Amino acid sequence: MKKNYVSNSTESIRMFKSNFLETFSKVHWTVPMILYVPVVLVFAYLGLFVAHTPVLTFLGMFAAGLLSWTLFEYVLHRWIFHYVPKAKWALRLHFIFHGVHHDYPNDMKRLVMPPSVSIPLAFGVYFALRALMPPVYLYPFFSAFVVGYIIYDTMHYALHHFNFKGEFWKKIKKHHMLHHYSDASKGFGVSSELWDKVLNSGFPKKKN
Repeated sequence: MKKNYVSNSTESIRMFKSNFLETFSKVHWTVPMILYVPVVLVFAYLGLFVAHTPVLTFLGMFAAGLLSWTLFEYVLHRWIFHYVPKAKWALRLHFIFHGVHHDYPNDMKRLVMPPSVSIPLAFGVYFALRALMPPVYLYPFFSAFVVGYIIYDTMHYALHHFNFKGEFWKKIKKHHMLHHYSDASKGFGVSSELWDKVLNSGFPKKKN
């Protein structure tokens, strides 16, 4: 069987000649929580106490935001991160954004999204949603969307470095490990298998 990774080391290769750029390519797994939990709290506050979103509406939009994140995560992973371009410069970008993770899947500092990527992405999503939703819907929806992102990045780190005892977590970890070590053209959901099931990109169950 062809080995579809370079190394399982907790470190990987240098990506940039510049020490400045190289520093920003590495992120501790707690950074998304430190940066974005305050964002979640601020938008939840804005929804409840500034836009005066009714509680049931808040809960409904919060649920919709979480569900939307799972789809966004799936689309980003399947069609953006796994799109392999032909141009040399584009292949370099592909390696920086996702290729390095598949070559060195257990690199402890390249498992969560760098703020240099996540912050512009968050602003882009927020302004796109603001063009579509009034504040009464936007604030709880965006708060939940960011919660989804925090869960995704934290889970991604955990799936690579934590040993789980519960069957639920073992199942999710197996799904992601199969993506890395068996077939990278399947299993694009990290925090959820939902869209792999809906869009038929999951792994077939073994028959007993």
